[in-house]
Amino acid sequence: MDGEALFWLELALALPALVAALALKPWRMLHGPLLTPTLAALALLPWFWLLPQQLPQGLQVQLSGASLLALMLGWPLAVPVLALVALQVWALGLHDAQTVLSQWVWLGLVPATLALGWGALLRRWLPAHPFIYTLGRGFIGTALAVFGAGLLQELAQRWLVGASLDDALVARWLMAWGDAFLTGMFCAIFVAFAPQWLATWSDQRYLSPPSD
Repeated sequence: MDGEALFWLELALALPALVAALALKPWRMLHGPLLTPTLAALALLPWFWLLPQQLPQGLQVQLSGASLLALMLGWPLAVPVLALVALQVWALGLHDAQTVLSQWVWLGLVPATLALGWGALLRRWLPAHPFIYTLGRGFIGTALAVFGAGLLQELAQRWLVGASLDDALVARWLMAWGDAFLTGMFCAIFVAFAPQWLATWSDQRYLSPPSD
């Protein structure tokens, strides 16, 4: 099978996610402190996604930023913001629409969704503690989400296109920790100095003393 099958798979993942996110009317969250991180994401994140196009051939360093965006804006708002980021990458970069769609799905939607699921598990099974949030969601959760998205992409390409895995999974694992380090660091900074920029953070939940 050729790349057309992969294109239809990515489209089938992207469109329902976007429709589901917009159905929740996430723009209502912009009437407050989340407007600033939203505008910052739209200004900065496209350049991280464009980075591989600016590097020498064969040197592929790719940062996602989707997990941090999901922590800051929440999944419903992060999804359309990631769509706008992808549109900027398409307008400013050299790649065609199909390649940018792949970036949107595997760099944006899938890691953001996996980060959402991981956060739900931590909320269900672990105590509400700032350390759990910053390390569990910001650092470890990002590494797992970004690597999980890369793993799913590699498996989809192998199944639909016939691409070989080779050492791709090792590279995906190593690059995931770059995202994890940045997300964990920014989470810790925002928890300390700008918790209003984290839609998934709650002082009442994480800082209130445990009830007897």
